[in-house]
Amino acid sequence: MDLSWLALLACPLMMLPMMLLMMKGGHSQKDHSDHQKVSNELSALKEQNDLLREELQQLKSK
Repeated sequence: MDLSWLALLACPLMMLPMMLLMMKGGHSQKDHSDHQKVSNELSALKEQNDLLREELQQLKSK
C-alpha cells in the first residue's frame, strides 16, 4: 500500500489547527485592554497639546 499521499496532506492538514489557534489567541482580553490604555493616553496627549497651543497663542499675542 502506497502512503506517499499522506505526506502531501500533512502540510495542509496541520495548517488548519495552526490558523484556528492564531485566530483564537490573536484577540485576547489583554490586547484589548492594551489598546484601550494606549487610546486613553493618546487622548490625554491630544488634550495637553491643545492646551499648549492655546497658551502659545496667548504668549504670541502679548
